[in-house]
Amino acid sequence: MAVTVLGGRTPGLTHFVIFSWYVFTVWHNFSITASGRHPGTQSYGGRWKYLTFLDLFLQTAFFGLCFLTDVTRHFFPKLGRGGPASFLTDLRDTILAVLAFPVGSFVVLSFWLLYAYDRELVYPKFLDDIIPQWLNHAMHTIILPLLLVELYIIPHRFPSRKKGILGLTLFSGLYLAWVFWIHHVSGVWVYPILGFLSPLGRGIFLAAASLTMVPLYFLGEKLNSLLWGR
Repeated sequence: MAVTVLGGRTPGLTHFVIFSWYVFTVWHNFSITASGRHPGTQSYGGRWKYLTFLDLFLQTAFFGLCFLTDVTRHFFPKLGRGGPASFLTDLRDTILAVLAFPVGSFVVLSFWLLYAYDRELVYPKFLDDIIPQWLNHAMHTIILPLLLVELYIIPHRFPSRKKGILGLTLFSGLYLAWVFWIHHVSGVWVYPILGFLSPLGRGIFLAAASLTMVPLYFLGEKLNSLLWGR
């Protein structure tokens, strides 16, 4: 079967290429930050207040972990269950299920839905002169296809739904707390759309956005099951 052949022969190379791509992309993000051209990077929280950048950093760390797991399994194949390769594999699978896939998918889908409705709410036009188009797509488009590649090349063991959704909920809660803290300190909302909403509307919007990640968790679980029978 094609999945087995691809998964059995090329995950290390695939992970190295994807990890290198993300390192390159993060480097370009920091170069824009260093130039001082992006106004958001000069305010409280800097680049780290944006879910897009946090997700980009997450994807970089995740695929770096994938490559490290491949290398460990290659050089220490006989350590067996409980060894470093086993630990890294479990960690890799948990991060994919709980964070990398649902958060990455959410960033792509929510960005383009809001962009299609009114780009000024999420990605004002002046950013076109600051952020290259390829970098915009690297942050908001390519992430999802690369996650699908990851699901395709190797099987993953998802945690129990209770633990998985609890972990995702904790992440969402921490990020929302970060967004509100930034507004408390600086008086500025991370995303322009939040400033146009009433307090009730803002609460409903953020709650709905957070809940959207749950079906995306189920989607990742379902895709993994369809591809690998797990």
